[in-house]
Amino acid sequence: MSAKAATASARPASPGLRRALAGAAAVVLLGAMALDTKVVRIGSAGDVRSAVFSAADYGKSEFPKVQADVDARAADAVTVAAAIAKDRATAEKEYGVPAGVGPVISVKFSGVVGEGKSGIYKVAVDGVPDTLMIRVQTGPAINGTELRDATGKITFGQFTNQIEYQDAGSALNNEMKKEVLAKVDASALTGKTISVVGAFKLVNPKSWLVTPVRLDVK
Repeated sequence: MSAKAATASARPASPGLRRALAGAAAVVLLGAMALDTKVVRIGSAGDVRSAVFSAADYGKSEFPKVQADVDARAADAVTVAAAIAKDRATAEKEYGVPAGVGPVISVKFSGVVGEGKSGIYKVAVDGVPDTLMIRVQTGPAINGTELRDATGKITFGQFTNQIEYQDAGSALNNEMKKEVLAKVDASALTGKTISVVGAFKLVNPKSWLVTPVRLDVK
């Protein structure tokens, strides 16, 4: 190579040429990105947003179903109490839905509300043994997963993980508060007669803590 040719090859590219090369590189890069990008239509099966669990939406859509199921299952509290006293195992099979430590039983009763604490009231129900204490929880905190477990139709396998499963239980409790308890003055229940449809987990047969799906003040 001559000295003249070597000098020409070492000469820096002009600004115009550099801009042209940079533009061409950008076009190539954008083309590669486009080829590597999957287009997902909103609402399609590939739209991951549609698969994200919304506890609020779940509670709103599922609580009416749970409420109807508990309504249909609910047995008279006097009958259930007598059955448990007679043969607990048989009563669990007849009235309960398996749910871990103890079955969840749906019941209905009417009674006079006694003193309450933290939104949990004792209810005097005629016909049940004096040794049985029936309480109903009215919030603001609703404890337990009785509403989630009462029907036997909501199972862990329907959710991605334990957190979603727990959130589903909380969502049902929250929706119940909106649809049922918000219509009741829970601060003025003592001394009044109420009718309740709800569910409790049978752990201590002498103490039921009922989560209502219906609560009417007479």
